[in-house]
Amino acid sequence: MATFPAYPTHPGAPGGAPPAGPPRHPHWWQRWGRLPARGPRAWGRVRYGALTILLALAGLVILALVRQQTGTEGFLVGLGLAVLPVPLLLAAFRWLDRVEPGPWRNLLFAFAWGACAAALIAIVANSFATRWIATATADPSSADTLGATVIAPIVEESAKATAVLLVFLFRRRDFTGIVDGVVIAGVTATGFAFTENILYLGTAFGTDQLSGEHGLASVTAATFFVRVVMAPFAHPLFTVFTGIGFGIAALSAERRRLRRFLLPPAGLLLAMGMHAMWNGSSSFGEYGFFAVYGAFMVPAFGLLTFLVIWTRQRELRTVRAELPAYAVAGWLTPPEPYVLGSMRARRLARRYAAHHFGRAAARSVARYEACATSLAFLRHRGRSGRAGADFVVRERELLHELWRRREVARPSLAYAARVTAPAVPVPPPRPAYGPGYGPGYGYGYVPVQPSPRDGRPYPDPTAARPVYGPYRP
Repeated sequence: MATFPAYPTHPGAPGGAPPAGPPRHPHWWQRWGRLPARGPRAWGRVRYGALTILLALAGLVILALVRQQTGTEGFLVGLGLAVLPVPLLLAAFRWLDRVEPGPWRNLLFAFAWGACAAALIAIVANSFATRWIATATADPSSADTLGATVIAPIVEESAKATAVLLVFLFRRRDFTGIVDGVVIAGVTATGFAFTENILYLGTAFGTDQLSGEHGLASVTAATFFVRVVMAPFAHPLFTVFTGIGFGIAALSAERRRLRRFLLPPAGLLLAMGMHAMWNGSSSFGEYGFFAVYGAFMVPAFGLLTFLVIWTRQRELRTVRAELPAYAVAGWLTPPEPYVLGSMRARRLARRYAAHHFGRAAARSVARYEACATSLAFLRHRGRSGRAGADFVVRERELLHELWRRREVARPSLAYAARVTAPAVPVPPPRPAYGPGYGPGYGYGYVPVQPSPRDGRPYPDPTAARPVYGPYRP
């Protein structure tokens, strides 16, 4: 079967096609578990099924443990109070991920891992370590302090970081930068904090039932104020440092192996340090908690919020800078790079599609926007030498997705352009090759695949015609 050549000779290419380069082999985590008899897709379903069963079992066990410690009534009260900050936190992380939204299955896995697997690991490991220290030192009070300030940060942050690591390894296509790391880490920590808050609030309610305290002076009210009102972002704040480490590693070129291997552990150590300081604030004196909260937690939260929003704005600038090459090649209309680089314009396009064509059209426009954003990031990685060996294949997949949805997306984006964007002149044709490319080659160019003419069918990928250069049916 004839296929598109990956790097055909082009008149504008310096020296023709780039060399083939050394053969690329998949990493061990990509080779693991491949069954030739059934293929990787069938084996992937087996892995998903096994992971789902594992998380479900962990959820049942953690449910039984929490209910055993809090009682049924305390569990229900804790559940009702602990769920309050969850929608706000998830909405905040989803808002950060609106430029290139990741698939829901990754977020669902992250939340389930934090609420079930990470919480179970933390409860079992913390209890075992605290009992062992108390037995070895014969001092239960110091064992509790040491367990809260040393053991708990190490165990809990490591358990939460495992979810980020799994997405980084097995969903590498969806993990491309700092924002992705922040979102996965934050959602995982939100799930963990949800389960932990049920335990703490349910236990506090049981204490109030025994002592007869009610109202604002109760232990439940104090626990709710500290954990839900003052610091609902505590666990997400800690784990976000781990996510940033993985995000910077994802941005690093493959040749910078030292950075890729050192940054995730560095982020994890920073998360552990922040967590230990927060847990140990009660031992710093009468006002130690408020001092740590005001001097460290709030500034760190503000700094990270600024960093993530700045990173999101930089992503939008990347979209506006990279997509004009595809507009010149005919894949996009001239105003679309500006529209796709504005969150307000993208929102207007989805609303226009929903109002005139229905919700299915709005979802199609949203998918069009996501594919165009991924295409811009892919080209940016290619120009900076960080694209993988599947650059051309991935580019072709994204362009095919855009071409399939152009009939609905283009009128909606054109409306958003008329409302928000200035008139964009059509630039003159130029060679589709520029400096700085290399999925591993070091010199070369980033070719842009030619688009079919309007009204023509999408080119058949099995047809023997060149990828680059003018399109001829």
